[in-house]
Amino acid sequence: MATKALFNSVVNWFILQRIDQIDYFIKYPKETQEGLLFSQLFHAEETEYGQKYGFSSISNYRDFQKKVPIVCYEDFEPYIEKARQGQKDVFWPGVIRQFAKSSGTTNAKSKYIPITDESLEDCHYKAGKDMVALYVNNHPESELFQHKNLRLGGSAEMYQDFNTKFGDLSAILIENLPFWVEIINTPSKKISLMSEWESKMRAIIGEVKNEDVGSLTGVPSWMMVLLQRTLQETGKNSIGELWPNLEVFFHGGISFKPYKNQYKEIIGRDIRYYEIYNASEGFFAIQDQAGSDEMLLMLDYGIFYEFIPMDQYYDGVRNAIPISEVELDKNYAVVITTNGGLWRYLIGDTVKFTSIHPYRIKISGRTKHYINAFGEELMIDNVETALKIACEHLDASISDYTGAPVFMTNESKGCHEWIFEFTKQPNDLKEFTQVFDRTLKTLNSDYEAKRYNNITLRCPIVHSAKPNLFYQWMASRGKLGGQNKVPRLSNDRQYIEPLLELNQSIP
Repeated sequence: MATKALFNSVVNWFILQRIDQIDYFIKYPKETQEGLLFSQLFHAEETEYGQKYGFSSISNYRDFQKKVPIVCYEDFEPYIEKARQGQKDVFWPGVIRQFAKSSGTTNAKSKYIPITDESLEDCHYKAGKDMVALYVNNHPESELFQHKNLRLGGSAEMYQDFNTKFGDLSAILIENLPFWVEIINTPSKKISLMSEWESKMRAIIGEVKNEDVGSLTGVPSWMMVLLQRTLQETGKNSIGELWPNLEVFFHGGISFKPYKNQYKEIIGRDIRYYEIYNASEGFFAIQDQAGSDEMLLMLDYGIFYEFIPMDQYYDGVRNAIPISEVELDKNYAVVITTNGGLWRYLIGDTVKFTSIHPYRIKISGRTKHYINAFGEELMIDNVETALKIACEHLDASISDYTGAPVFMTNESKGCHEWIFEFTKQPNDLKEFTQVFDRTLKTLNSDYEAKRYNNITLRCPIVHSAKPNLFYQWMASRGKLGGQNKVPRLSNDRQYIEPLLELNQSIP
């Protein structure tokens, strides 16, 4: 009892200290961000990148805008390759020993994201602590520390190449975690280090079914697979029956909207859901309010943020603005400068600001994951809101989906084609399609204009997927588990065509 009381006292002290620091950057966002930027410019001015772009001569934000280019991974890759080969002082002081390997959702080619000591401690681990601090600050009655946290990451296997290590971000985080964190997490480090997905799932279930789980952390789609299989293994009626002390699911990676009803059903009672926004490149935002679907942008993690309005981005314009100039309810492409050595780097995500006092956001999509074949500028947040409404109207639920354009021909107008994997089928797929289409019109004026009297776009084509279609497709691509994601929207047909073919081939 004395040890437990001491632990709780230390935790409560940390939470109070950290909440004060968060309140500070909420009160002084511009000063926090500018101070961070110039600290990093000074830190890296003697690197190859810093000398090339004159970091030492940058005295204000406008200088930074003019002198340092906005880059995507392909632009920055030559510098990353130098660092991977063990060269020091390329874009961050010293030798970078670890790289997070990420293929993302679109490119087959792997990306290697640098993980410095600073980004590991001051961003990724700091965010993990903040996630808990913000939650407990909202729910002081929480018993979170009396039970285990079930974590579900990707492959935690590390590889050696040149003089550096690389692997899934999960591998780097697990390998460097302090010992005391392992005490409160399940499955064990040994099982988390397994790489083969099916064997790993069996091992995880064998361990966690006997644990007292109080929280879940992971990607909604893969966590759902684990929970479903755990119920099959244990014969329990619900996850709430198996783990009566379960109180919260910290989720991120993909939108939670399509999964909300499924989680309520499988858990069998209400728990809390807190969203996080993280990637290999950094940890960016955390839900700070109970029952909200907004996330607080964390401004003191060693990440300087800039934003490109998406209406300019579509036109090929790459003029970024600082956080002090953003507006509410506009789509922005996110540009980051980080303590991992990424300089004005386009991460490929788009966000909308729902508040600027403080700065809270929602993820609206990906710069490459939208449909704009006919000028409709359809983003993921439009689609998932429309799906939520259609599912509620028809008492249906969806686990996975993807969509793409059907291009115009001499004989027919264009349209959008969708394939939805329902966990609960609508009684009338035609009516589901009509509600989905009608809702998209109310959410997106560009889509509504193109659909008006079928002038440009005709009614969407909707297919119902066979059970486990998306799981089989991801397995065939070697992308089960972890941060691997189903591409939701595409401006071409590279994903939907193989899915439709596979769907036809399944008995």
